[in-house]
Amino acid sequence: MPTVQIEVRQQYSQADEEQLLDSVFHCVKNAFQLPDYDRNIRLVVHEAHRFQYMVHLAQPEYFTLISIDCFAGRSLEPKRKLYQQIVESLGKLGIPSDHILIHLRESPLENWGIRGGQAACDVNVDFNVEI
Repeated sequence: MPTVQIEVRQQYSQADEEQLLDSVFHCVKNAFQLPDYDRNIRLVVHEAHRFQYMVHLAQPEYFTLISIDCFAGRSLEPKRKLYQQIVESLGKLGIPSDHILIHLRESPLENWGIRGGQAACDVNVDFNVEI
């Protein structure tokens, strides 16, 4: 049940936005072995002057920040797989690999309130976090 936020510095077409959202969702789903229904992802489009970037970027309009909040417990290997899949997938959309920054934040299950206000540690979440 990760929550994902993608932040960009330019307006894309609706079709491109949907492809961006779907690409990142499928990478998270595959790397973390999540069910298909577990989709919580959003896209934030900033005006370029409101979203500063690292000055060495050749095409700053493509700078893309992806923040993923998830349950703690996954090993390093699925995280590496996730990072690589996201960069490869967004590369197919024309976003340079060195213009993508991925920030993964993990927190214990007891720090998530889900399914009507229950602590996630008290709920069967239907997938394995410890992969």
